[in-house]
Amino acid sequence: MIVIPSNIPSKTLTVLLLALSFISGAATAQENPMQFMSRANAKVARAAALKNKWEGPVEGPKIQKKKKIIFIAGDMSDAGIAGVFHGVREAGAAGSWETLPIDCRGRCNQGAAIITQALDMKADGIILAGVDVTTQAKGMAAAAKAKVPVVGWHASVRNGPTDGLFTNITSNPKEVAQVAALYTVVDSNSKAGIVVFTDSTNSYMAAKSAAMIETLKQCEGCRILSVEDVPLNDAYLKMKSVVEVLVKRHGTKWTHTIAVNDFYFDLLDSPSVAPLVAANKLTGISAGDGSPAAYRRIRANGIQTGTVPEPLAMHAWQLVDELNRAMSGDQPSGYVTPVHLVTAQNIAYDGGARNTFDPANDYRSHYQQAWSR
Repeated sequence: MIVIPSNIPSKTLTVLLLALSFISGAATAQENPMQFMSRANAKVARAAALKNKWEGPVEGPKIQKKKKIIFIAGDMSDAGIAGVFHGVREAGAAGSWETLPIDCRGRCNQGAAIITQALDMKADGIILAGVDVTTQAKGMAAAAKAKVPVVGWHASVRNGPTDGLFTNITSNPKEVAQVAALYTVVDSNSKAGIVVFTDSTNSYMAAKSAAMIETLKQCEGCRILSVEDVPLNDAYLKMKSVVEVLVKRHGTKWTHTIAVNDFYFDLLDSPSVAPLVAANKLTGISAGDGSPAAYRRIRANGIQTGTVPEPLAMHAWQLVDELNRAMSGDQPSGYVTPVHLVTAQNIAYDGGARNTFDPANDYRSHYQQAWSR
C-alpha cells in the first residue's frame, strides 16, 4: 500500500487531514490489485463518456422578470469565474435580468462589507463566485434579514444548501480528484512516481488533494514522491525553485504529476521550467478546471494528457435557475453535474473544438423550456 511521504510540510499535512474528514464513503476494505484496477478502469471510462444526455431538472417556476443580480467575484481575473459571470448574463437575458459584478480581486474576506455593498445596490439576488461563504457570516445574516437569496458557485466544498446559501453549485471535489488519481493509475499501469501539487489556502483544492492521496493509497505499484503546497497566487514565483528541488531529490523516479488546477501545468510547461523536467518525460492530469491552454496541451500529447473540467456555461445557467427558484419560493433543484474527463481520445466532443467543456446535452433549451411554462 502506498504511504504519504514524511516530507510533507506540517501545515499542508494538517490541511489535508482536515480535508479528508470531508471525504465520506471511503472504502473500508482494501481491494486486491485486480479489483482496484478493474474499478479504476470502469470509473475512468464513465467519466470520459460523452455528456450528451440531459440529466438536470425538467420542471421549475416561470422565470421572474427584470431582476437585478449582483455577482460577487472572488477574482474576476480567474478565467473560470469570468466564464461563469458571462454565462449568467447570457442565461439571465431570458428574464431581462440585469447582472452587475463586484470584483473582490482576491480580497473578499471582509465580513459583511461586500454583501452589504450588494444589498445597497438593491440586489434581488446575489451570487457568491469563488468566495468562501464561511468568511461572510455577517453579510449572509444581512442578506437573510433583507430576504435576498444568495447562491454560491465554489462558495463551499459542499453542494446544495449550506451556511445560509440557498444552494451551492460546484463539482464534487472528491469525485473530481478520484477520477484524476484513477486516470493516473490506469495511464501508468499502476507504476507511477507521483508529485501532487495543491493549494492549502483554498479549502476546495485541499479537499481535492486529500481525496487524491486517499485514492492513490490503494495503488500498490504507485508511489507518492511528494505533495507540494504551492498557493496559486504566488505559484509563478515559486514553481521553478520547487521543481529544481524535486528533480534533484527524485530524478527520473518522478514520472507523473497530478495537480488541483491546470495553472500548475501552465508553469511546468513554461520556458523557464520545462527544460528542468525534460529528462523525466513527465505526463500528468489536472483535477480542474479545463482551461483553453489545458486543451491545447492535451491535443499536443505533451506534459498534460488529461483534465477534469468544469462546465462553466452550464453551471451559469444552473445559477440562474436556482436564483429563479429562490425568488419564486421554490426549493433548490438538487442537481449536481456529473464529473467529466477530457483526454486526447474524447477532446473533439462536448465543446472540445472550442477548447472548453460545454456538454452537448442542449441544457440551454431545457432550462428555457422550464422557465417558459
